[in-house]
Amino acid sequence: MFRRYREKQHSQKCCRPGFFSLRIMPDSKKKKLDSFILEGAAPFQDKKIKIDDTTLRDGEQTAGVVFANQEKVRIAKLLDEIGVDQIEVGIPAMGGDEKKTIKYIAGLDLNASILAWNRAVIDDIKHSVDCGVNAVAISMSASDIHIEHKLKKSRTWVLDQIKESVEFAKHHDFYVSVNAEDASRADLDFLVRFALSAREYGADRIRFCDTVGILDPFDTFNVISFLRSRVDLEIEMHTHNDFGMATANALAGIKAGAIYVNTTVNGLGERAGNAALEEVAMALKYISKLDLGLHTERFRELSEYVAGASSRTIPVWKPIVGANVFAHESGIHADGVIKNPLNYEVFSPEEVGLERQLVIGKHSGGKSIEMKFKEFGIELAPKDSREVLRLARKLAVELKRGLFDKELMNIFKDYQDHTKESGKGSSGV
Repeated sequence: MFRRYREKQHSQKCCRPGFFSLRIMPDSKKKKLDSFILEGAAPFQDKKIKIDDTTLRDGEQTAGVVFANQEKVRIAKLLDEIGVDQIEVGIPAMGGDEKKTIKYIAGLDLNASILAWNRAVIDDIKHSVDCGVNAVAISMSASDIHIEHKLKKSRTWVLDQIKESVEFAKHHDFYVSVNAEDASRADLDFLVRFALSAREYGADRIRFCDTVGILDPFDTFNVISFLRSRVDLEIEMHTHNDFGMATANALAGIKAGAIYVNTTVNGLGERAGNAALEEVAMALKYISKLDLGLHTERFRELSEYVAGASSRTIPVWKPIVGANVFAHESGIHADGVIKNPLNYEVFSPEEVGLERQLVIGKHSGGKSIEMKFKEFGIELAPKDSREVLRLARKLAVELKRGLFDKELMNIFKDYQDHTKESGKGSSGV
């Protein structure tokens, strides 16, 4: 559908030194658009897309979040029961309770692979050996800004550390993910060398980290497509939500050929958070038509537990698991949902552990009132329905919110009393 042209490396004026983009130009021959699916995207049938959930590592690195030991164990068990492929359990080199808990989780014989995070330092990896995990993430900065200003080292030193740490990890029979930290701001030629070095010394995959969340889905698709064309190594997406595109970028990376995706429950993570497990899984299923086989009906349960353990509430508007995702107030929408839920819902609430709600408020219509009172066992006549709706809207404006069932019943009872006193009577209740 498109011809792709590589642009020259950005000039010094570019805010992302060394990064490049691919200009996508339409073919000269006009073709009919018959699908929203991007042609040329990597086929999903080749390899299973796998979730590597990092709630217990990057999620707990959310400012102010601390999981108790038993909470980490419970979250690991829940993730395993839901069916994630790999659980990034934490940082053994921290020692103390962290190391003890990681060792305990590794000994639970869960179905998921248990991965521990490490710097590219031999002593860190030795702690992972002690814990009995079967996989390690070895993290190393890939961008010049990190290499020069954080590590205060050179590119050569970075590649030497990758060699030393990966070889040591493979000697201990670990599955090895080499994390290219700040890959989205790395010089592209060096990023390829970085990945090739990881592969040469035995790494099983490379984690592409959009550490500060600066990519959009178009750049993400382009750069992952480019990496796949240059390096024969599985790619994992690690995306941050600083500009609200973590989930979109994760999906773009998968569409370009990434196999693994790093997620957190509720999108926890540094600063604005990471790609949310529940969003990635459901978007893959219903947008990309790729079912990961997860027990999604337990998403709300998992979300509530992690929210409690992290002392963070779940916003009612939170995609997938928020209480308002299947709540309908607007008369037109509620009427459509009553006729057929597919009018305004892509999937059923039960699929993620929620329930559908008809909210009575300022924007409600007659169909919603009639349906709500049917739940109470009351058939409203048309005249009564209109009057109760008027009173309900009035109260909702006064209270600045939707109404509770008890408040609706009080409105109905007051209306009945009023009609009796006025001698008009209720016409068909």
